[in-house]
Amino acid sequence: MKKAVLFLFVIGCCHLSHAQNFRAQQKAQEKSIKAAYKKGRVTGLEYEKLMKEQYIIRETLDKYSADGYLDASEKNRLYSKLDRAERRLRKYKRNGEVY
Repeated sequence: MKKAVLFLFVIGCCHLSHAQNFRAQQKAQEKSIKAAYKKGRVTGLEYEKLMKEQYIIRETLDKYSADGYLDASEKNRLYSKLDRAERRLRKYKRNGEVY
């Protein structure tokens, strides 16, 4: 019985760790956006767009993790949203540079 409970606990923690990784990545992106705005690397309009995108990602993550389980398609969608946001931030931070 103890082994079964331990097994279920470990499985439950594994499922929660995926959601925590997405949350940590989203929070890191949001922190990076705020730092870039504070340093003047992104404009006010770009900042608003990026923060709106972060809000949508946060809402999507809350919606998907409401049942306590993220299936493969939900993980893929979240990963795509986070990846797109990361690429957009990189683009906005470098759009004024001349090489």
